[in-house]
Amino acid sequence: MSDPVGEDISVLLVDDQHLFREGVRVIVDAQEGMAVVGSAGDGVEAVRLVDELHPDVVLMDIRMPEMDGVEATRQIFLADRVARREKPVRVIVLTTFNLDDRAATAIRSGASGFLLKDTTPLLLRDAIRTVHAGNAVLAPEDLSTLLDHQFRTPTPTPAAYLGLTDKEREIFGAVARGLSNTEVGALVFASESTVKTHVGAILRKLALRDRVQIVVFAHEHALLRDPG
Repeated sequence: MSDPVGEDISVLLVDDQHLFREGVRVIVDAQEGMAVVGSAGDGVEAVRLVDELHPDVVLMDIRMPEMDGVEATRQIFLADRVARREKPVRVIVLTTFNLDDRAATAIRSGASGFLLKDTTPLLLRDAIRTVHAGNAVLAPEDLSTLLDHQFRTPTPTPAAYLGLTDKEREIFGAVARGLSNTEVGALVFASESTVKTHVGAILRKLALRDRVQIVVFAHEHALLRDPG
């Protein structure tokens, strides 16, 4: 299955181990509908190449010299850089540890989830397609576990959230719990296209990039425990 817009999903590889990068390159280039457009050995080079190459997806190692994957992710999603882009970039963090706190920090900064470095080629392919579509590559319960550890003291509910309609808050809560558009539609008795419209409105009103950031926002402000 190729990318729905008819173009390959462009991928940037970031890891300080050259052999690992080349192995991942072979895997990605072998997949229909995606291609590696560049590689970097540290976070500094990664940030530069994102600006130059405009990849769709970045596979980002978490531990590297010069600048690690957490800081590189933060810089990639700085507001001024995001504003200059004509299309979104998605970051998948690669780590050797399950439920890594560094990965959670990267997700807070804009990453769409993480994969273990020993993942299978099939899971890697599916993850790239998943984040390219704006979704997370981490099971909702795992993402919740990570973020609950990150946000032990919730911050006050922003005015923008209070400005959502009742229907938008209902859909916000469902998305924040990890439900798909189809599942949300069944819950609120709406078509999938209607749910997509509501999700788009929620993202605009809260100034969020994608569904993953809805999950982060919900945990940061404890909205799943106290939605009011």
